[in-house]
This record gives sequence, structure tokens and C-alpha cells, in this order.
Amino acid sequence: MKVKTFQIIVLQGIIGSLPWTAIVFFTMWFELIGFDNNSSAALNSLFAIGCASGAFIGGVIADHLSKYFPDSARVMCAQFSAFMGIPFSWILLTVIPQSVDYWYAFAVTLFFMGITISWCATSANNPMFAEVVPPKHRTMIYAFDRAFEGSFASLAAPAVGLITEKIYGYDTKTVNLANGSAEGAYALSRGLLTMMIVPFGVCVLFYSPLYLVFKHDRENAKFASFKEQELV
Repeated sequence: MKVKTFQIIVLQGIIGSLPWTAIVFFTMWFELIGFDNNSSAALNSLFAIGCASGAFIGGVIADHLSKYFPDSARVMCAQFSAFMGIPFSWILLTVIPQSVDYWYAFAVTLFFMGITISWCATSANNPMFAEVVPPKHRTMIYAFDRAFEGSFASLAAPAVGLITEKIYGYDTKTVNLANGSAEGAYALSRGLLTMMIVPFGVCVLFYSPLYLVFKHDRENAKFASFKEQELV
């Protein structure tokens, strides 16, 4: 728990998990735009496929780069991935016209968004945990990280609802998902934008201290592991 790398990754994870929880509103947003159930499901599926592909791609890229830049490559990959959430969220939620005529624009954007914003766990968080945490504590540390991040991430969904209603004027009484609602779609898109761009930006910043502490923590972990082996 005293390892600074662990503390920083958990801290950024608390913020970085907020957009992912907010994304659960995508289906509702698609239906407010006017997409039917099949079209909305297809868009969500493309995003999920992009995320799955991106997690693999990000891990491979980080593994390759870490051979040449062991102290910084994983942090750079994580920051790149978190940063890409900003322009893609902006394009998805504000640039593309909110009309059923632009299904293909939404599909392409969601797919490539999924590919680029899903690197953090596989490129940085998990492998860095493995390097700075002794093997006998890894299971506990991974469990603590998941529990801690998940608890705070659950706040994102109600936050999107509050922002959408209180700031952008979303009115549940006048919205009919079956027929869509331009006003409702606009209000929800702005609530989503707030709960995605801001956390993604903060997440990029929170990764920065790892450039200073990761190398030291990794060397300490190696030394501790070596001492344990000597005792055995």
C-alpha cells in the first residue's frame, strides 16, 4: 500500500473509470437520437469490438516499447490512450450530427474510439503492478484496485443524470424513447461530454508522476524479491 506507483495508479483509476461508467448511457442516447434497438445494439457492439482489439494492440505496443524505454514506455502508452478519449468524445458527442442518417459516422468513430481508449489496463496498469508488487501480494493488490475503482466509478452514472437534468435541461416527462427526442439527445450528449472529457484529461495528468517514481519502485521490488529468495 505504501508503494507510490500503486497509489498513483489507483488514484488515476478512480478518475479514469468514470468515463467508462458513463458510457452505459450510450444505448439510451442512440435511442433518443432515433436509432432502433438493432441499430443501437450494432453501434455498441462495434465499440466493444474496438475496445477488445485495442486492449490487445495497446498491450503489444507497450511490451515492445518497454524493451527500449523500460522506465517510461508504459506511462506514455497509458497517457496516449487516456488523451485519445478527449478528441473522440468531442467528435462523437458534438461534431457528428445527431441524426439516424449518420449511422456509419457513429459506427466508424465508436470503433476507432474503442481501439484507442482501451490501452490503460493492458499497456500500463496491470504490468506495472506486476513489476512493483511482490508476487505474494499481487492477488490482494489487484482485488483492492478493482474494488476501490469500482466503488468510485459507480458515482459516474448518477452524476451524468444530475448534470444532464440540472444543467442541460433534460426533462424525463417529455421524452419518449420509442420516438426519439432531439432535445433529450442533445442534453444527454452534453452530460456525457462533461463526464468523459474532464476525467480523461485529469487521468492524463495523474499518470505523469509515474515518470518519477516507477523506476525506483520497480528496483525496490526486485531487491525485496531477491532478499526473499535468499532467505528461502
